Amino acid sequence: MTRPRRRRIIWASLAGLVGVLVLLPSLAPATIEEQRSRLPPPADATQCPNAVEGVWKSLRWYPGNGAWYSFVLEVHMVGGRLNGQIDAYSWDTPPNVSEPGPCVPGLSHWVVTQTAEGTVDGLRLNFHGTRWAVRDVYCGPRPFGYNLDNFSGVIDTTLQEFQSVNNDGGAQIDEPTVFRRIRCFTPEQPPHPFVRPPAFQPPRRRWGCSH
Repeated sequence: MTRPRRRRIIWASLAGLVGVLVLLPSLAPATIEEQRSRLPPPADATQCPNAVEGVWKSLRWYPGNGAWYSFVLEVHMVGGRLNGQIDAYSWDTPPNVSEPGPCVPGLSHWVVTQTAEGTVDGLRLNFHGTRWAVRDVYCGPRPFGYNLDNFSGVIDTTLQEFQSVNNDGGAQIDEPTVFRRIRCFTPEQPPHPFVRPPAFQPPRRRWGCSH
């Protein structure tokens, strides 16, 4: 190989490296701030009985799956245990298109529902799916396999956020996923006291004189 040609190859390699470094930020997984900016406003914490129960929502692009996922957790606490469900909404629009939009050829858009349970230790919790089923298929084929989601992390009460990582045993390994609590469960209203309605007619009187 001649020296001028070697120089050209070196410069071309350097230019390619610079191009990769420029593109990397746009190809990198969504940062926590980017995830946070897409989420709806939090629920009113003063109306929430505790810091854990409620409906929590996330939205982010997962490079390992090549798709957007919006997870919705419905978390109930019974004693020191958690139960509820996880709804996984998925669509494979590009990373810069965070909404599925109408069905077009090649678009896959579906919802999987999982029964879920977990544990809580103060503000640290684990919430994971136990069984899954396809709930809806809007576009494309239905999923015939699904790895159960497993979210673990800490709740930040000031931000109403569950700052977690997801490990589903497949493509999602320690994937940072930020949830915001968007709804709380209001205490059940006490039953209204039962009041017997008045008789439609007054009781029949006995007429006549008594002896």
